Amino acid sequence: METAIRDKYEVVVGLEVHAQLLTRTKAYSNDINEFGAHPNTNISVITLGHPGTLPKMNKRTVEYAIKLGLACGSDIALEQHFARKNYFYPDLPKGYQITQDTTPICTGGSIHIKMEDGSEKEIGITRIHMEEDAGKSIHDVDVYDTLVDLNRAGVPLLEIVSEPDIRSSQEAYNYVSEVRKLVRYLEICDGNMEEGSMRCDANISVRLLGAKEFGTKVEVKNMNSIRNVQRAIEFEIIRQIEVLEEGGKLYQETRSFDALKGITISMRSKEAANDYRYFPEPDLQPLVLDQQQINAIKAEMPALPRELYLKYTQELGLSQYDAYNVTDNKSIALYYEELIGLTKNYKSAVNWMMGDVKSYLNEFGLEMEDFPIKPAVIAALIQLVDDGKVSSSVATQKIFPELIKEPTASPLSIAEKLNLIQDSSEDSILEFINTVIKQHPDEVARYRGGEKQLVGFFMGQLMKVSGGKADPKAANALLRNTLEG
Repeated sequence: METAIRDKYEVVVGLEVHAQLLTRTKAYSNDINEFGAHPNTNISVITLGHPGTLPKMNKRTVEYAIKLGLACGSDIALEQHFARKNYFYPDLPKGYQITQDTTPICTGGSIHIKMEDGSEKEIGITRIHMEEDAGKSIHDVDVYDTLVDLNRAGVPLLEIVSEPDIRSSQEAYNYVSEVRKLVRYLEICDGNMEEGSMRCDANISVRLLGAKEFGTKVEVKNMNSIRNVQRAIEFEIIRQIEVLEEGGKLYQETRSFDALKGITISMRSKEAANDYRYFPEPDLQPLVLDQQQINAIKAEMPALPRELYLKYTQELGLSQYDAYNVTDNKSIALYYEELIGLTKNYKSAVNWMMGDVKSYLNEFGLEMEDFPIKPAVIAALIQLVDDGKVSSSVATQKIFPELIKEPTASPLSIAEKLNLIQDSSEDSILEFINTVIKQHPDEVARYRGGEKQLVGFFMGQLMKVSGGKADPKAANALLRNTLEG
């Protein structure tokens, strides 16, 4: 599409993210909440909606919802009512879903996303409400029939509904990334979209720049990766603009995204709220909270990614890039938090985390929890470099691999055992320099003839002759003085 045509329009997107909660049991029964079990084994008469059975609220679901609401700065409703949302799916055994309609547990709040220029944008939250999941229809196992697995039916969900504040597919990508990071920090959802534990619906419309009224909204359902959310929105933007440019009309509808073809496909006209025949859930009493309960949950909240990001950029002086990367993963951020309690060289600490430590984890497919070296040992290694006893290259290339083999050893003992302690003695360094000068008379003449960039070559040779033991700072100054002489 031509840029001039696309630039005539503004994109308006609101997202609905469904997060499955990491509770031990389901939302309204004692059935086990577990991914990967044999089909139709985590079920009971309550999950199947047999006559005479009654639901019972899972306390942990409420706690997790409050945690997320507090993290987003939402208002927590002290009195809530549940509702039945009626519709027929083969994998919805009760024929309705227990949800919250008029009294969601959380209203308002926001999530901050990082923009491409490094600035932040605040995406408003309309509501967060509790509900239960449907089962799963499986279409690709049997050639002739659709199979149904009801293990997922009744699993607790939080639906996070954003305001229509998103203005591009990239902003949508960044928003879903932040939601996933947040639920993982709170440890209420694992965020594994490929397993279906976090899913996203996108409400997308376009309007002419400057227009006040929203365009016709199209909903794209159940994207199972953050990248697919971005791709589906990008396709819809172009499709909708093309329809309008050709004089056509857009219809409010629900579409699905074909990830293989990269297109959206019409499923049905969009349902209105009255199609679901919402009415109060007669089998669950109203949920009444008090501020003391909310305060107790708030007191147990972990440090959140944005708090840590602001701390690292504003207090520790890290770059936005370093702060964003180190807070992207909770376990890495927690390790870094412990590390900076043991060293004041915050930049060196983040370089170790995002460099050698992360490379080791990636190489062996490990998580931060599996990393064998304790933060105190990395802090001691940083101090060894800061004290000028070893160079950073020696620390990285020789001491760190030995620490992987002997995680409890001290970096100093390894440096001494391998004879790696730097020599900062002027007499010793001058001996190394004189050896290098004798070995490379032609390069010395070129340097003295004006090719000053050769100092890097001489430093490399000096480090080779010294076995990496010459103190680079002392050696560099002595080398220049000797060459100039």
